[in-house]
Amino acid sequence: MIIRLADRPSQPWKNGLGRTREIAVEPPDAGIDDFLWRVSVAEVDSAAPFSAFPGIDRQIALLDGAGFSMTLDDGRTHALTTPFAPFAFPGEARVDVTLAGGPTRDFNLMLRRGRVRGGIEAWREVGAGTVDDATVLVYCARGTIDSADGTLQAGDAWRRSSTAPAALALQPGALALVVRVEAVA
Repeated sequence: MIIRLADRPSQPWKNGLGRTREIAVEPPDAGIDDFLWRVSVAEVDSAAPFSAFPGIDRQIALLDGAGFSMTLDDGRTHALTTPFAPFAFPGEARVDVTLAGGPTRDFNLMLRRGRVRGGIEAWREVGAGTVDDATVLVYCARGTIDSADGTLQAGDAWRRSSTAPAALALQPGALALVVRVEAVA
């Protein structure tokens, strides 16, 4: 199934200090407090702190813009300035942000700790590739990607709708962010 970012409504962050577009959530009818996993694209246009998500493991990757520096409440800092390079942090951490330039957009994966685990990886290799059973979503960060369900443009996502093997083909100049999620045994 193809999900068009343009069709996903912008909604306020949990703390009300920013905007996000939810791409996919599992289970599909889950709310902000009972999802197993969630994927979204956030718009960061000010130095607002991130929303707290206790019990959630988070990963974030810069999509557009100069990025920002994240200061976590344990004293760690991370410059999220390299596009498509995921950074993991605990959802309950207080995260303050300092913009490196103007507004940015970032890709977010949230995983319910103790129930699921997973991650984001960047695919850059042109040509066909088969996704494994743990792949739940492929986001077209730039260029075009062909799938059996149609062509993805930048901002579109492909979500697995069956357990059958699936092939996707990155066209020259394309980059995909691949989300893998597995149940914790």
